[in-house]
Amino acid sequence: MNSYKVLLFYKYVEVPNPEKLVEEHLNWCLQNDIRGRVFFAKEGVNGTVSGTLENIEKYKEHLTGYPEFSDIWFKEDDTDSHAFKKMHVRLKREIVHGDLEDVKLEHGGKKLSPEELLKFYEEGKEFVIVDARNWYESMIGRFKNAITPSLKNFREWKKYVDEELIKFKDKPVVTYCTGGIRCEKASAYLVEKGFKEVYQINGGIINFIKKFPDTYWEGGMFVFDERRVVLPNSKPELKHIAKCYFCGEPTSYYINCHNVDCDRIIVCCHECKVKNEYCCSDECRKSPNKRKVYHG
Repeated sequence: MNSYKVLLFYKYVEVPNPEKLVEEHLNWCLQNDIRGRVFFAKEGVNGTVSGTLENIEKYKEHLTGYPEFSDIWFKEDDTDSHAFKKMHVRLKREIVHGDLEDVKLEHGGKKLSPEELLKFYEEGKEFVIVDARNWYESMIGRFKNAITPSLKNFREWKKYVDEELIKFKDKPVVTYCTGGIRCEKASAYLVEKGFKEVYQINGGIINFIKKFPDTYWEGGMFVFDERRVVLPNSKPELKHIAKCYFCGEPTSYYINCHNVDCDRIIVCCHECKVKNEYCCSDECRKSPNKRKVYHG
């Protein structure tokens, strides 16, 4: 039985004194063994944390005790240990950095439930589905027939829309990301650029794969914690879409090259990561500037 949980959450809401919240929140989390990352800004909160079942329930009660966060939506996942090593609470200008501060949230695309997206696919609706995440997230998992832009970071979304996606402005466009936060503004930017029919998946990928594994999500879901990836599917043909950089076997695992001067992200199976000392090349293995290797 899993004895820990991971929470993923965000809310866009006016926060009157985010600076005060940062210190209070960090102290509470340290006292209650909650680990992860939480960002506060004047525009809201964005976080992912882990803890024991008991402490996570206390955390949910604590955060929703603030009036502005009373109705926050926690996406929950079971795990058998902490998914983070430490706790970080930060004050930010944006709760997800995308240079989209001028975009109006009320212009966001229509929220599409997992059931509605499933119906789109099963009824053969003509639509464009586009990944609002970074390239290294989409390389291990994506929705069927999705467009996966080679974004280095979310700040490149505007440029991608203006130069590439704009050709689909007269078609139905569905945006998606891990938990929904990036699509709040990504879809709003599409609407403001004149896209005719824009949707965002309500609750993001995590909400869909919880309800409908083994359907239209292909591969693993990238997560920003020690688990590194979530594998929702049991069908062999849907479990992995990526291949190991070294041996070519299907996998959804990835590493950052442990040569700090390289830090390249590569898809790599567990056997090859150990064999190659968590490095992407012979040159990097010989580097004196390597992170410590943790086998396993």
